[in-house]
Amino acid sequence: MAAQASFVMPAVRAGPAQLPLRRNALKSTGPSPRAPSVRARAISDRPIVEVPENLERLRISTPWETAKDSLREVFGMSEEMIDAAGDLTDEDFSNAYTMMQTCRDFENECMQAYQGGKIRGFMHLDNGQETIPALMGNAIRKSDLKHSYYRDHCHAIASGVDPGNIMAELFGRDGGTCRGTGGSMHIYDMETNFQGGWALVAEQLPYAVGAARSIELDKQLGTGEAEDRITIVFVGEGGAQNGRMAECLNAAAKENLPILFVVIDNGRAINTFTKDVAQNQEVFNQGKHYGIPGILADGQSLQDTLRIGRAAINHVRTKGPAILQVHTFRLNGHSPADPEHERNRKDEKRWARAEGDPIKIFESSADVLRVDTKACTAVARARIKSALAFANASPPPPETLAKELEYPDPTGAVDYSKREPTMGLAKAMEVTAATVPAATLAALGARIDALRAMASSEQGISIGDAVNLAILEEMLRDPTCVAHAEDLQAGSSYNIPANTQQAFGTLRAADEIIDEGHFIGKALGEGMNGYRPIVELMNANFGIYGMAELSSAGNTFATTGGQFNMPMTIIGAGGTAPNQSLGAEHSQPFHAYIMGIPGLKICTASKPHEAYGLTKSMIRDNGPGVLLLPVKMMKQRGPCTVDNFLPLHKSVVHHNASPGSIAAGKAVTVLTYLHGTKESEDAIAVLMTEGYDCDLIELTCLKPFDVETVKASLSKTHKLAILDESTRSGGVGATVSALVSELLFDELDAPVMRLCMEDAPVPYATEMEKCMVKRASDLIEAVRSMC
Repeated sequence: MAAQASFVMPAVRAGPAQLPLRRNALKSTGPSPRAPSVRARAISDRPIVEVPENLERLRISTPWETAKDSLREVFGMSEEMIDAAGDLTDEDFSNAYTMMQTCRDFENECMQAYQGGKIRGFMHLDNGQETIPALMGNAIRKSDLKHSYYRDHCHAIASGVDPGNIMAELFGRDGGTCRGTGGSMHIYDMETNFQGGWALVAEQLPYAVGAARSIELDKQLGTGEAEDRITIVFVGEGGAQNGRMAECLNAAAKENLPILFVVIDNGRAINTFTKDVAQNQEVFNQGKHYGIPGILADGQSLQDTLRIGRAAINHVRTKGPAILQVHTFRLNGHSPADPEHERNRKDEKRWARAEGDPIKIFESSADVLRVDTKACTAVARARIKSALAFANASPPPPETLAKELEYPDPTGAVDYSKREPTMGLAKAMEVTAATVPAATLAALGARIDALRAMASSEQGISIGDAVNLAILEEMLRDPTCVAHAEDLQAGSSYNIPANTQQAFGTLRAADEIIDEGHFIGKALGEGMNGYRPIVELMNANFGIYGMAELSSAGNTFATTGGQFNMPMTIIGAGGTAPNQSLGAEHSQPFHAYIMGIPGLKICTASKPHEAYGLTKSMIRDNGPGVLLLPVKMMKQRGPCTVDNFLPLHKSVVHHNASPGSIAAGKAVTVLTYLHGTKESEDAIAVLMTEGYDCDLIELTCLKPFDVETVKASLSKTHKLAILDESTRSGGVGATVSALVSELLFDELDAPVMRLCMEDAPVPYATEMEKCMVKRASDLIEAVRSMC
């Protein structure tokens, strides 16, 4: 007899109605009280496996009658909704059994293919957890938005993704869901709204919250389907201990988002016993602090999982967020490479395969009599056989595909001034007029007119106000533009997101908690679902908190095989100015840290005109971009031509060396960015009095690198100095110097001179800082020495 035990947790305990029943603490020598009802069929057909004495985790019990009390008390659910959730038809059972067999067969074939070398890399199988995809197939709709984690094959199948395309993806074939770019951990399918497949533990949580926000935005703007769509996100109980879970529960509660957090609790955080690292394993109770109800289900019982899960899903459709924790056993290791050396794991797996297999448990229940198991099994096997045939016949992707998928908008291919909103300009204006009060629109128009007048005035406009003007214009023009920032209501530090919430409301302009990773993650989820998020970093260095999310944003278009665009604009003031006196943490070269992230376009602007034009273009680009601004120059004013759109792949030449200095061999090409532009201008003014001169090129695009503009200058000067606001090792100057040496070596008459920060934290005191941060005086000395 399959042994059952209570779901023992050391900390917070739920009321009696929420807790599972205790069954046979270690091993059973006779039938449990439920045996006649749940094990009525063929109980003697297979041998009973005794529970090993050393097992630390056993099956729980969550009978429907007990669960109904929790649904009434915790969820406030009506009897009508409870009855609807509990009413399982023969068709429900047949479809669920077919789904379980389909998933089991698929994963078994994956293991065979992995061992045969057809599947490579990491792979994580779902054997033993099939009741969860059975629930998805029963209650989740095609229009719902689904976010899974690295164990995603069966979730994709249950979402309606063709198993043949999934298997082809695992085989690395062009017929795969992502044309072979994603692999096992990255299944995506736009048609069924299956949005990953995310490999970093718990990273999917804020993405799913952003997806749920997109549903609410659709409702507000009247642009989406009117039905009661929801977002469902899967996370392991180990991943649910991640701080992202608390942040996302807070966000879901604050905006009452339609999102279901499904916690797949197999007792292991990879291989570690979750109880060894988690003080409280009752993840379904994590939402209490935020007013989000939660419930626990025995994932080995198809009946309990379907009924309890359907009730939770209906709650999300009609009321708001919820947590569903499903207690399961993973019948395989974490991955095929898992040695399973940790304590008791092999004994647990051996026992669970015999006594905790949800398919066997259902087959031994009375409800199996309502299912033609042979027919369902035949359907499942035929489907997987067809999937294998498709995958084997699919050709490999072209070798050039990865490079073709680098950016959604290829470098230099788009005239951003002519790109209309996705819904069309006329429809966009109609939506804006319908969703923003007339008085508010009038006030916003007056504010925009004032900023435009400032831009054309003799004194000019500040960098912060120029970016704010660009954002307000784009949000007014395109209702799919949304904003995220800390301190947003007050305009943050430099007015960049000023007036956005006052004009467009809290859903389109969200004031955020102090964690950049959280709201960059939400922006990613919105970007995948038709919105153009704009994220302002109060200080660019705070973006370090969001490195995982930035990396995934850069990868998404390519990893999904080009299915999902990823429009996202991240703007932050940063860099390291001379005499900045901000210390090490606020003086880090964040721009250098992100240079290695594929798929990102990285721009800088040291003047209002460039800041405005790059912001406008970046917002309209279909890929992720980062615009970095000089933190110590944000309030300096200068000219700005409105309605300008600058390319995201071209640098700006601010000064040309005189013909005389070039002829005399006293001209140098200077590449710089951020505060270095002003320092270079000051240096050139001094150098010109001594007969020297420079071509001054501002690297308004750090990536992609504008080799043509640099080549045109070097063909005249043949000498290059880089005034760099990053470290000697791994800095922007190091990358640029290497590219020049590789691509333009024949233009150089001397080694590249790098003026960069040393590999030490930037100090506070001026005396030390002068040795670390290069400035105009250093450039003057460098030009003299080179000429």
